Amino acid sequence: MLPETLTEPPKGLGGFHGSWAMQTIMIVFTALALYNAIELFILILITFQRYKGLYFLAMLVTSVFGVIPHAIGYLLEFWSIGPLWLGLTISTIGFYIMIPGQSVVLYSRLHLVVQNPKVLRGVIILIIVDAVILLIPTTVLTFSSAYVGSPTVVTAYNVMEPLQLTWFCAQEFLISGIYIYETIKLLRLMPHQNSNRNQIMYELLAINFIIILMDIALLVLEYIGLYPLQTTLKSAVYSVKLKLELGVLGKLVDLVQPHRTGQFSSDHSELPAFVDPSQITSDFTHAAPAETRGPHTRRPRNHISMESLYPSMSRELSRPP
Repeated sequence: MLPETLTEPPKGLGGFHGSWAMQTIMIVFTALALYNAIELFILILITFQRYKGLYFLAMLVTSVFGVIPHAIGYLLEFWSIGPLWLGLTISTIGFYIMIPGQSVVLYSRLHLVVQNPKVLRGVIILIIVDAVILLIPTTVLTFSSAYVGSPTVVTAYNVMEPLQLTWFCAQEFLISGIYIYETIKLLRLMPHQNSNRNQIMYELLAINFIIILMDIALLVLEYIGLYPLQTTLKSAVYSVKLKLELGVLGKLVDLVQPHRTGQFSSDHSELPAFVDPSQITSDFTHAAPAETRGPHTRRPRNHISMESLYPSMSRELSRPP
């Protein structure tokens, strides 16, 4: 499956004619990505109380306008459905949104554990700069390899493709690493007698390590030359990572709230400094039934809004225009 030289285009670029078993696996990955993206769209809409905030928008846009076009585009390209430019264009649109979008999702929840504005500013600058310097050259080389196909262009593409994948994975490793580091710091500050919080912290760390392992799997497939398998698996992996994000957020809400059977304590000294106790809601993982609430009515226990996670954002959004 490995190309003999850098001047040989990756198998699958412009149409895939591999084994039946490989095609079946690719179809399964594509179907999984599409199913997860549709399910995510529904879960996001019924989970969040307010349809605003960076986290909500990043999750919604990445799943709907990132994962779905990326999966469909490669489906059209590999099975030669329609003109080549159509599959390339759709997959490129998904690529532009899905890859940086996942990093924005990771960045948006850094606010919950990182209090240093310089770190947060540095991360978002890194995401923007990497998107500009990697997405544009990759797009140009992808279309050039498909339509020009000269040895120079194909060689440049074969160098750029694994480079951009490695770079974006390293970017996600960095953001996840910052999150893990800050989470461990919080874990050490938690009271030893509160085993529930410790368990939640460990679950958060486990989820982040799973996300990192999935990125490593993509890198392995890329470097052993399984380009068609890597690109179809990528859509599925990113859809799974987005679903795990909902679990991460739910655990974070559980982390900063009291036990479900008790009321809020009058002493909030155990909560991190960046948490506004008055903004904490309860279990995030189940959507609440719709109901009419007055301005002073208590929020449903099973519903969450992004403002409850970002008090400063809540105050900003609540300002009159």
